[in-house]
Amino acid sequence: MLCKQHYTSPLGGITLTSEGAALTGLYFDGERDFPDLSTAYEKDLPVFGDAVLWLDLYFDGSIPNFIPALAPAGTAFQQTVWAILRTIPYGATTTYGAIARRIEQQEKKRMSAQAVGGAVGRNPISILIPCHRVIGADGSLTGYAGGLARKERLLQIERGQHAAFPVANAAPRVL
Repeated sequence: MLCKQHYTSPLGGITLTSEGAALTGLYFDGERDFPDLSTAYEKDLPVFGDAVLWLDLYFDGSIPNFIPALAPAGTAFQQTVWAILRTIPYGATTTYGAIARRIEQQEKKRMSAQAVGGAVGRNPISILIPCHRVIGADGSLTGYAGGLARKERLLQIERGQHAAFPVANAAPRVL
């Protein structure tokens, strides 16, 4: 049974989803890939409490020292990319190409930045699986289901600019 809960963030509404013990989705309301949740039940689950606490800390500018249980559904390749996303440190960024090279080293097969971009774009658990930390090879902000303005603001929060959200005047650390 798919359950959902709504969270109000400084960047707009967020819908959390779960099938019980782990988070299966975290979507900004109105994002381009927002799933059809018409059959999901509103329910208060412990994992939602964990996710809300994590989000409260994050949006307050703190670095949460835990991650709620996560269970994103995806292909083996997507799972590989999402696992790499979870290793990008708070406040740092990396590129699609760097992730592709990492997969090439791990799996000993050719990988394209475009394939990585496709998997990053299908990440169902925004923020907690930090796809916002992936940028273009030239340092530009590229693709984010929640919109580029939100991506920029998430990076600003991680740079300690959460109060005023000024336009990028401090560059994030690039891996």
